[in-house]
Amino acid sequence: MIVGILKEIKTAENRVCMTPAGVEMMTQFGHRVLVEKESGVRSGFSDQEYIDHGAEIIYTPKEIFDQAEMIMHVKEPLPSEYEFIRKDQIIFTYLHLAAKKSLTQALIKSKSICIAYETIQKADQSLPLLTPMSEVAGRMATQQGAKYLEMTQGGLGELLGGVPGVNPGTVVVIGGGVVGVNAAKMACGLGARVYLLDLDLDRLRYLSDVMPSNCIPLMSNPVTVRQLIKDADLVIGAVLIPGAKAPKLISKDMLKTMKKGAILVDVAIDQGGCFETSKPTNHTQPTYIIDGVIHYCVTNMPGAVPKTSTIALTNATLPYALEIANKGWRKAMLENDEIKYGANIIKGKVTYQAVAAAFEMKYTPIEELLNEKALASV
Repeated sequence: MIVGILKEIKTAENRVCMTPAGVEMMTQFGHRVLVEKESGVRSGFSDQEYIDHGAEIIYTPKEIFDQAEMIMHVKEPLPSEYEFIRKDQIIFTYLHLAAKKSLTQALIKSKSICIAYETIQKADQSLPLLTPMSEVAGRMATQQGAKYLEMTQGGLGELLGGVPGVNPGTVVVIGGGVVGVNAAKMACGLGARVYLLDLDLDRLRYLSDVMPSNCIPLMSNPVTVRQLIKDADLVIGAVLIPGAKAPKLISKDMLKTMKKGAILVDVAIDQGGCFETSKPTNHTQPTYIIDGVIHYCVTNMPGAVPKTSTIALTNATLPYALEIANKGWRKAMLENDEIKYGANIIKGKVTYQAVAAAFEMKYTPIEELLNEKALASV
């Protein structure tokens, strides 16, 4: 298979979807890998390193779209790329379609094969391609929150961990999954008082056992959220419903009860955000203020630490990319349910129920498209 690695064009997105080591693995299986010029420079990988590991350097994205059978990205295709996507071409990347109607419509129109990193799912319901970036984003959420609490950044001028004789800051983390646990660990490590909220009682029991003593796991409900955010210095939104829009857990009215100079970090922003006042930002202009509360809603947080993120992402995605390239998308889905869960749009049909529900579109179960006779009619 011909695999295309594109240079990321989202604002301040510094990652690349595959390392030179990953390219070498692909070529060992007989695949041809096309890498757009300077794709890896911001992650610390030169064009020559890609060449040395078997890649061909291509100078424009259009050339890659024209030749590649499978396109790999980190972030979703942007409008300037829509016209390049071909019928039956595999698009394998983070898509987050439930929050992006125009992208969903463009991919339907293209009749391409759209497989989302974030909805590939194991039998235990874990999300193996979302996990490494969630780990990075969770840790960064606390790091960024601590920074913006500084008065020079517009915050209320508090050191999150305090010092002897001075109370530490209060952090509220909503969501006890991968993002939330990593955010809470970082906040606990700094010495903050941390409240970690989740809806699953068994999960809370587990977190109570494994988290540090300055972390207090609590059952999440609207009353608890309303009470805790009044005293919070930093609130981190870390909720996830796989492939679906995030629920709104803090309303505009609730925001008015928070401290002036407090920080909201919305890690769920890729799926529409879990605060009513959230809107996507980028690393160039990461924050804005509403009712005196600083909002940090960067949609590609791990892009700020590409040397870590690119290697972590390749470690996770490469086995799935190899399986798709070795077998073709249809056989890979028939033989591996994890990849089948990644099917979001197939040949113009919406095959992920949460995406269809988000835009009131017709949902077609992927199973209906996996036999040759059905595919031939699409």
